[in-house]
Amino acid sequence: MTDARSTPAAPSGAASTSPYLDARPRPGSAPLAPPPPGTRPADAHGPAPAAAPAPAPVPLPEASGPRDAVTRLRVHGCWYPSADADGSEVAFICDRGGVPQLWAGPVDGAEVRLLDSSPDPVKEVAWSPDGRWIAYTTAPGGGEHTRVLCVRPDGTGRRVLAGADPGSTAHLGRWAHDGSAVAVTLSAPAAPQLTDGAGPTHGDGVPPPSWADRDGHATLLGGTPYETATTPGQPLAGTGQPAAGTGEPLVGVGQSLVGAGEPPVAPGEPVAATGQSWAAAGQPAAGAGEPLVAAGQRPAGAVGDVAAGVPAVRADGGLSAYLIDPDGLASPVLLATETHAATLRVCDMSRDGGLVLLRRGPRGRREAVVRRTADSATTCTFPVADGDPWIGRFSPDGRTLWLRSDAGREYAALLAVSLGTDGRPQGVSVVAERQDSDLDLLELSHDGRTAALSWNARGASRLELAETAPAHQAPGGPLPTTPVPLPHEVVTRLVAAGPRRLLSALSGSQRRPGVWWASADGSLLRTPWSSRDEDAAPPGRPPVRPVLQRLTARDGLPLSGWYYRAPGRAPGEPAPCVIHLHGGPEEQERPVFNPLYHELTGRGLDVFAPDVRGSSGHGRTFVDADLGTGRFAALDDVADCAAHAVPAGPADPTRLAVMGRSYGGYLTFASLVWHPDLFRTGVAVCGMSDFSTFFAGTEPWLAESAAHKYGHPERDRELLRRLSPMTRIDALRVPVLAVHGEHDTNVPPGESEQFVRAARERGVPAELLTLREEGHDFLRADNRRLFRLAAADWLERHLTG
Repeated sequence: MTDARSTPAAPSGAASTSPYLDARPRPGSAPLAPPPPGTRPADAHGPAPAAAPAPAPVPLPEASGPRDAVTRLRVHGCWYPSADADGSEVAFICDRGGVPQLWAGPVDGAEVRLLDSSPDPVKEVAWSPDGRWIAYTTAPGGGEHTRVLCVRPDGTGRRVLAGADPGSTAHLGRWAHDGSAVAVTLSAPAAPQLTDGAGPTHGDGVPPPSWADRDGHATLLGGTPYETATTPGQPLAGTGQPAAGTGEPLVGVGQSLVGAGEPPVAPGEPVAATGQSWAAAGQPAAGAGEPLVAAGQRPAGAVGDVAAGVPAVRADGGLSAYLIDPDGLASPVLLATETHAATLRVCDMSRDGGLVLLRRGPRGRREAVVRRTADSATTCTFPVADGDPWIGRFSPDGRTLWLRSDAGREYAALLAVSLGTDGRPQGVSVVAERQDSDLDLLELSHDGRTAALSWNARGASRLELAETAPAHQAPGGPLPTTPVPLPHEVVTRLVAAGPRRLLSALSGSQRRPGVWWASADGSLLRTPWSSRDEDAAPPGRPPVRPVLQRLTARDGLPLSGWYYRAPGRAPGEPAPCVIHLHGGPEEQERPVFNPLYHELTGRGLDVFAPDVRGSSGHGRTFVDADLGTGRFAALDDVADCAAHAVPAGPADPTRLAVMGRSYGGYLTFASLVWHPDLFRTGVAVCGMSDFSTFFAGTEPWLAESAAHKYGHPERDRELLRRLSPMTRIDALRVPVLAVHGEHDTNVPPGESEQFVRAARERGVPAELLTLREEGHDFLRADNRRLFRLAAADWLERHLTG
């Protein structure tokens, strides 16, 4: 790749020439002026909302230098790389110290340095284009609230840029191309509002428009040989997306045990094209008619009679995006704000500072929004694919917008949007597409001449480089591509690095996540500090390579999954088997090394990890097939996958268990009460047990997104009641282990507590493992190990005892 170097930032104390900073007031000057009359930030409905207060940088003590983490792990992972200006150094996340932390080092040298030794897990990293700062997000206490910090490459100058206030949340966006400012999204404070039962309102009795109507058919593309049940209605206009249809004893409820889990991939790495299964924060929900024990109080600002089955009305907050000067010489600049927001991320800025690319909208209805910074006018919006939040980039001249989109298509492709001088679209063309494959990741070189494209082909990645301005080719035509051989199955992140360098975060069924760099001949080389293949598991017991299995659901829908056969068993001998269900539901099971699976197969237990309907990677129709009443069919998919495992494994039909995390935890609770005679036991991790209490306790922006997938907490109350496992708790017959992080404000811990409590009240054995200093994702190495052992002990005892 070639590199067009960014203009260096002005020295400290000098006047800045950055287009982002010219109009910014200096410290002590008047506050930033609001947008001109008649314009408003990204939300296109109603009067302009109030923005979250602009953050002020908070200096922090030094936390780098020669100190290393307390614990040194021989086996570790490295992920989420971000390169410096010339591509010779890379900042990355690594858990070699027992918790995901910020490290940096050369791409071709073994010596690395720890830049932040604090115990708060790091989730995202972005090195400034001018090389002066490294911005990153952390999760204080391991919970779901995050804050954005920055530090100099030598470990000095560490400070919080946003999210320093308790209960606030900040997310990282793109840097300005000259490194003068970094974009940050903040959650806005919200006041509770009473409604008449028709859902949240603006205060004038009018429901907010961004609460998606749930009375529409799912739009099925390409023709389908199966039926998808939805309630009557019309597709959502103008989006291209469908409207949503409606071994050691464990402690019990009210107690806690220090521990945590092993995520399906490395902490901080997206699973397939979706990134994270949940992303939010909040307070624990009230449980099934009574206050929760040891889960905290009902959510602040929530009103309503949960005990009577009426969902509490959430406080409808919003999100605001700012540009922040890490040097603190200029005041933050408000880019966009949106009430009732599901997401708002700054994905790019044009080099002249005139245009901003935003990603907004709920799951299944994401939008790319282009806005002018001069007058805050929205020039165009385009539907984009779920998954990786970095949906696109501007060309260096700002006249082309490259987007990863599945608008009107089954699979995401690369779109080229031609822009006029005013930022308005002049034409759209598909310039790269693959049959039956999603464009999973997109990255552009610094000069904009090369695009790196990672395609998701049924779970495995295919990496290509494309020329964005090929000679002797008409504009808008297909781009010529060159394949890049991969040493492992899955690419989880792509980053441009220097003139001709590409950084890739890779994972696979035989390795821990690592960072690889592209050499001059295009081959990928492992960075010396990344884990080796032999580090994936202890010597003498290599990881099990999964085998892809295909099956058909009872309504004709094609399904698939990965089967892990425990070693040391005769080919035809039936084995106890765990059906493991991923989160999302828009995540995808991919062939990456999972320490939990390694632990289970080492105990003689097979694992079948399927993609039920609603998963990504199989086309948009498949993702939408679980909307509304289609979720009942997803519950049948679990039973169909279990039945398939019997001849395919072969699995012992009398020794089956179900297990999952997040949405997979919900499916676990639900499967145990919908199919009470199928499984011998279940392990539900961070799962929802009652949609009423879930919507009452989760964060506003997560609820906005979840309403599209599951149903509106008011208008679809009856559907959500029928889909809630707590409604059928009397059918539970087998022991269940629930696991939850104490700081999970995404799916509040009360969801597990109320299910375990109700099971015990009915005489069914049930245990709860509460994980200290963990949120929705379990990130600390010692806690992950404890979770693996506890879950494996439970499953082994109930399947083989």
